[in-house]
Amino acid sequence: MHRPATLSFLILLAACGYSDSRMAHEAQISMMGMTASDLQSCAGIPDKTKRLDARTELLSYVLKNDTSGGVELTLPVIGGGYTLGGSGTSCTATFRLTDNRVSGLFYSGNNDRPIGQDGVCAHIIRGCMRRPMPSMTPIDDERVAAASAHYQPPAPALPAESAPAVIRMEPVGR
Repeated sequence: MHRPATLSFLILLAACGYSDSRMAHEAQISMMGMTASDLQSCAGIPDKTKRLDARTELLSYVLKNDTSGGVELTLPVIGGGYTLGGSGTSCTATFRLTDNRVSGLFYSGNNDRPIGQDGVCAHIIRGCMRRPMPSMTPIDDERVAAASAHYQPPAPALPAESAPAVIRMEPVGR
């Protein structure tokens, strides 16, 4: 039987998902502070943009795959098909820019890999991560250790000037 070869193949599929997921989450750390021009130089022209206010803009990059990857097995005796090691088919990477610099990177869509979250999104940011731009935040060993394939790093805080104002209500007549 070919059990060792099959097992090796499945481990290889899982490893690809793990490294893509980790890269996507490392990008959420290292791309902070990146200029809009550096972002577009390595990730390309965004699919959509939206200006929120004078200082804040959203740039979205969309990736849609026709297939989910993995191995498809069809058993004619049973009449059905099964997919092993499949993964997500789409990702939208939305960059929040404040004063023309990346202040947040958020992923949405059907973007998980068999092992790891957001791995499909790695295709969007791969060029930036493979050849870091000068305005990216250098990642030290501690920050790399904080990146995981299984969960996103905490969302960055809004810059002080962009944070919503806190309105304090005072009781009337006291």
